[in-house]
Amino acid sequence: MKINQKYILLISIHGLIRGKELELGRDADTGGQTKYVLELAQSLSKHPEIKQVDLMTRLLIDPHISSDYSEPIEILNSKANIIRITCGSNEYIPKEELWDYLDNFADNAISYLQSQEKMPDVIHSHYADAGYVGIRLSHQLGIPLVHTGHSLGRSKRKRLLASGITREVIEKRYNMTRRINAEEDTLSSAERVITSTNQEINEQYAQYDYYEPQQMRVIPPGTDVAQFFPPVGNEWESHAFEAIAKFLKEPNKPIILALSRLDQRKNIQILIEAFGQYQVLQEKANLVICAGTRHDPQDLEIGAQEVFSNLLFAIDRYDLYGKVAYPKGLPAEDISVIYRLASLSRGVFVNPALTEPFGLTLIESAASFLPIIATKDGGPVDIIKNCQNGYLIDPLDPDNITETVLKVLNNSEHWQALAQNGFKKVKQYYTWDSHVDSYIKMLQPIIDKTERLPRRSLKRRPMMYHNGAIVSSIDQNLLGDPESLKELVNLLTEKRKTISFCIATGRRLDSALRVLRQHNIPQPDTLITSMGTEIYYSPELTRDDAWTNHINYLWNRKRVVSLLTELSGLTLQPKEQQSAYKISYFYDPNIAPSVEEIKKILLQNEQTVHVIFSFGQFLDIVPIRASKGYALRWFAQQRDIPLTRILTAGGSGGDEDMMLGNTLSVVVANRYTEELLKFSEVEPIYFSEKQFAAGILDGLNHYNFFALCEEVSG
Repeated sequence: MKINQKYILLISIHGLIRGKELELGRDADTGGQTKYVLELAQSLSKHPEIKQVDLMTRLLIDPHISSDYSEPIEILNSKANIIRITCGSNEYIPKEELWDYLDNFADNAISYLQSQEKMPDVIHSHYADAGYVGIRLSHQLGIPLVHTGHSLGRSKRKRLLASGITREVIEKRYNMTRRINAEEDTLSSAERVITSTNQEINEQYAQYDYYEPQQMRVIPPGTDVAQFFPPVGNEWESHAFEAIAKFLKEPNKPIILALSRLDQRKNIQILIEAFGQYQVLQEKANLVICAGTRHDPQDLEIGAQEVFSNLLFAIDRYDLYGKVAYPKGLPAEDISVIYRLASLSRGVFVNPALTEPFGLTLIESAASFLPIIATKDGGPVDIIKNCQNGYLIDPLDPDNITETVLKVLNNSEHWQALAQNGFKKVKQYYTWDSHVDSYIKMLQPIIDKTERLPRRSLKRRPMMYHNGAIVSSIDQNLLGDPESLKELVNLLTEKRKTISFCIATGRRLDSALRVLRQHNIPQPDTLITSMGTEIYYSPELTRDDAWTNHINYLWNRKRVVSLLTELSGLTLQPKEQQSAYKISYFYDPNIAPSVEEIKKILLQNEQTVHVIFSFGQFLDIVPIRASKGYALRWFAQQRDIPLTRILTAGGSGGDEDMMLGNTLSVVVANRYTEELLKFSEVEPIYFSEKQFAAGILDGLNHYNFFALCEEVSG
């Protein structure tokens, strides 16, 4: 192919797109994607191998928006244009309402392209609606299709369900079935799919029937190196420094910097735990936590309030006043200064998130000459591999975090080498110039037709989502026999598209994740934690806030603790075993009142709660609407999976109510099986003679579970 001969057609249909003064944040449709496609078009046009790049979007004639969006052609520069196409309705409407007009858009787009002197060499669609159009242009005009999803319908549906929106409303409001069908069809037709990280490939696209890993290419987005750059020396005089210095006794010490939302998944509290437990860290550095903007903490959402309260409690518990800064909020322009302050202090940036899809803050840190330490999950794995400017950590291990931070801070030459690597490599991998270089190299064999994608024989599943589920507790079930566990994990991996894998445990989320990762158990599709009081959905560990609101009914944690304080034989478990909706005790049956007597005491004092006894020594008290069984049924309803296609595996009294009723239940052999024996005469529960994961496999065979699911859904 001769130089300067490539003609690229980008398609991004929804939102408001123009060449200057983007109305970012005007609505849900005019956000990151519109900025991305505009910057991609402009960056492509600067490359010597590009002759022309057109960004195709909707033509809009609407008195409520600028007339800029009614111009059929907007020239960006000598090689780049925005092309606006009519599609049946000229008014500005949300992307969810565009589906009925997309065939009109496709027909008009084809007419426009056929009127041009030259056809594009490649069509690149952005988001599901453009994918729908891109397929039609590609097949009719014989032009290869490349696609970027930006976000995916299957993942969004999980997030919407977690927010409390019903399936019916999701379908009506978001046209989710049409969107997911369009995504599946696009995957079946596109020559390449561009993603930002490997995790996006392995966790998000893997949910799709037409998922083909060899089709995917990771080309990360760029960062603005004009905004994020090394310190110039005057940062000590900035507003950002004033904002953090008022918290600190010795503000010029190295900064351990964390920057994130007040979200449990961001796991910021682990930094305070590590900092508080190790005096050597406190002597060496200050901890600076920038966790969004807050005016009155009581105005925060419940989840953010809980995270913020736990941060303050931890600071107080370890008496870290004067050593930890947590400013109320910083203007956007001060964020880049914070990075430079941390670099100037010869500090380190730490991202301890439980899961991190990309990690834009890590790239910004690297561009600011600041070494990084990040969770060994998702995007950070790619970033640190490329930039060689820091270390991956176990985000649930304070010892590992402390050791790694000190490794960076204690060696000046090593710190300099890491900072230099990041500053150099971020320009190689994470700028628009580097993005475009990789992009064009990816396109060339597609244009030349020298690298055809071998298609596997794939087919759509009968149902839109999972048609069955396996729900298991952790202790006494999954752990104990590595060989049978490996066999079970392989089976779950093989069936992951049609069968949901769920964990139901008394452990908190962080504890459950720690154990699962230690034993190489893949992250479940759903985690029911803290004895059924919390529900999280993968891949982003989205918390089900609707469930939290539901179980809050009649719950008075302080009153329950007060009533049980004086009882013999009850000892509160350590703080890490407690949560907002779970009170956990060690129970000594020799001196404690009976479980029934404890229930009676609470009921007489108007505390309507659920009391759960398990493993012969643990007593958990949770809201009356919460338990593993209630949470499982909530999950089943949200996912539209009949209980008769859910296999539950348990082994103690804590699993009791998730094994009763219409679920297919197997009790795995262990010394606590007797806690469930009373149900053997009235419930069709299968009691396996095998232990650990072998017992679960035995139960699956007993019920012929996979054939049952295929038969019902076929």
